[in-house]
Amino acid sequence: MLKNSGFYKQRFFITPEEFKRVVELLEPTQVRYYLTNYTHTEHDQNQVVEAYRAFYQYYTAAEKESGVRPFFIYSISVLPDTESFGFFARNEGISIPYHGQWAENELPCILISCPKGHRVNAQDEQGEYYLYEDVREHKPLSYALYKEITGSIQKITKPLRFSAQDTEAMDEQKPSVRISRDAAQDLSDSWMVRQYGLVIHGQPGPS
Repeated sequence: MLKNSGFYKQRFFITPEEFKRVVELLEPTQVRYYLTNYTHTEHDQNQVVEAYRAFYQYYTAAEKESGVRPFFIYSISVLPDTESFGFFARNEGISIPYHGQWAENELPCILISCPKGHRVNAQDEQGEYYLYEDVREHKPLSYALYKEITGSIQKITKPLRFSAQDTEAMDEQKPSVRISRDAAQDLSDSWMVRQYGLVIHGQPGPS
């Protein structure tokens, strides 16, 4: 029994082509992608990949585009015929030290998460209640799929490391984000890195 659910998490930034290959791992699960809006709009795989591409290109462009900043937020339903489980994917930001504070903009990444707990309803003499039990026992196929997805990401990435031109910042920033070699190169040439004088360290790539 778990005291609370919590999540397994993986943060990453990879190219749209690499992202497409990761998404294709979900194809055998009859996956469904839903926007987290009021109507719970469903998207197909191509729409998800294009949404990621728009998100990626906004941050890796040489010049910042005017208009609305793109978001990437989906609930992902997998294995409907067996375990009826889901993951969650959304964009996050990596804070940038700038003149003794945090910059207005943030470096991009995607967080994919999987609940650690499976909610189980129970009852005793005091009435009904619920508790969380290990998802690895209740949803083994779903957990194995999550591990396959995050494992494929880890194979093509290394931890993101960068420096900021800020005398009050540490020499090297070490966020809990993994980045691929090609994405690191694209990010190094981006408007944001130039605007804040960032240096992406090394050439991240396969271990």
